[in-house]
Amino acid sequence: MTSRRTPNLMRRWLTQALLPLAAMACSLGAQAAPPLKVGYSDWPGWVAWQVAIDKGWFKEAGVDVKFEWFDYSASMDAFAAGKIDAVTMTNGDALVTGAGGAKSVMIVLTDYSNGNDMIVAKAGIKSVADLKGKKVAVEQGLVEHLLLENALKKVGMKDTDVTLVNAKTNEMPQVLTAKDVVAVGAWQPVSGEAMKAVPGSHPIYTSADEPGLIYDGVAVNPASAKARRADWLKLVKVWDKVVAYIDDPKTQPDAVKIMAARSGITPAEYLPLLKGTKLLSLAAGSKVYVKGEGFTSLYGSTKIVDGFNLKEGVYKAPQNVDSYLDPSFTNAK
Repeated sequence: MTSRRTPNLMRRWLTQALLPLAAMACSLGAQAAPPLKVGYSDWPGWVAWQVAIDKGWFKEAGVDVKFEWFDYSASMDAFAAGKIDAVTMTNGDALVTGAGGAKSVMIVLTDYSNGNDMIVAKAGIKSVADLKGKKVAVEQGLVEHLLLENALKKVGMKDTDVTLVNAKTNEMPQVLTAKDVVAVGAWQPVSGEAMKAVPGSHPIYTSADEPGLIYDGVAVNPASAKARRADWLKLVKVWDKVVAYIDDPKTQPDAVKIMAARSGITPAEYLPLLKGTKLLSLAAGSKVYVKGEGFTSLYGSTKIVDGFNLKEGVYKAPQNVDSYLDPSFTNAK
């Protein structure tokens, strides 16, 4: 005789048997999206992300992200090769990689250089004007080349008035030791290493002489920015927490300790580097993410860099500057 409870028992058994399978399916679905991969390198505005990494703030924000450490040029190469989803780079270098086929969209500004980018000259070279007819090393087409050109322009010179030597930025300390090179362009901490390598060398022009010439941020593959917008928004929100932690006198020593460890120098050595970088909160970045002319606008600054890149033959056709900049992530409430 069949009990009327048998169907109920069967349903209960099936439910209990299938529950682990359903949980496994949900788990697999939740794990389907890989971590966001961000390439970062040795610049204070980008090393700042290390604070969030060490503090576990991305996990708290509910975003799975993996930061991968590179030399700067190598980070852009990795982005161009599709090995990472985003890269920390300057607004001008984003145009260079984009013109080469690796388009990006900058979703958050981390900072602008406020003294860390330098033209470092040997003893005896007292000013930019003293560079005339002499050899100066820069990584041609990148930010220090632009910094040098701007410095020369201010004293009525052009980069054709000096002999340019092309070299990788991280090689500049060694390059400055060469007998016939009188100056190099590099950013901190490399510029500091160059000054250590050649006693008496000193900065004759820095990014503090032209705030807004070099903006830094996180540039994302446009497809990833669109498909995983919610995740990128979470990452951007973490940036405000990073800036607040670094700017707060109570927590700054801990932040500097973290950043210094990532760069392989002491906190005492790192603090001056941090001061040469103007970190931008989301509110401050929002004020720069407005259309305008000149260096106070991210759009204006990027247009100036576009003109520089065209003149130097870095690429042949002008870039659509607006397509590289997306303020909606920074402005999201």
